[in-house]
Amino acid sequence: MLEVSGLTKIYGPKDNQVRALDEVSFSIEQGEIALIVGSSGSGKSTLLNMIGLLDRPTKGHIRIDGVDTTTLNDGAISTFRNRKLGFIFQFSNLLSDLSVLENVLLPLQISGRDYTEEDAKELLRAVGLDDQISKRANKISGGQAQRAAIARGLINKPSIVLADEPTGNLDSLTSEKIVELIKSMAKRLNQTFIIVTHDREHFGDVDRIITIKDGKAFQDEQMEITA
Repeated sequence: MLEVSGLTKIYGPKDNQVRALDEVSFSIEQGEIALIVGSSGSGKSTLLNMIGLLDRPTKGHIRIDGVDTTTLNDGAISTFRNRKLGFIFQFSNLLSDLSVLENVLLPLQISGRDYTEEDAKELLRAVGLDDQISKRANKISGGQAQRAAIARGLINKPSIVLADEPTGNLDSLTSEKIVELIKSMAKRLNQTFIIVTHDREHFGDVDRIITIKDGKAFQDEQMEITA
């Protein structure tokens, strides 16, 4: 599903370079939940941006579904990202003037895929928002907004869903419910999730934990990678 090999990202001029990622290598299989953990500034967000094709590596390779994404041009990257990747952010980033249903449908509209509203309604039922479908996004709670964001991240049936601190803006009880929801959707859809989090323990047992420190990936007891 995902293979990262020798991934390196260097910022700045030669006399003042910052090596945000340093020869990071690992793989993730279909249907796994993987956490990326590390202290602030360790490189975990940079790694997520690389996998999400939001930034290009200095060197190394990222293969998704067998495609070496580092060889794609900008237009091909945009198309690949829209069709193969889903995103969930710390803040739901719903458009407040659109309904919950309209927000979930946006990725399909952007990708140009054929769709029916029933596709989105089915996902909204699965995340427990069947009674919120017609409400404006600014009229629902934070937990409900994050549930809608999960549905939006899944709507284009992506190969991988990337989540950046998906519970970071929620209270502990709501966070627990969102973690349970992510796990249930991963199991139900055989969906791959890669999650950046500062709170490793909050997610309990997962398939892989990638610990980033000073731009390097370190082996974890629940992982099968080498740095």
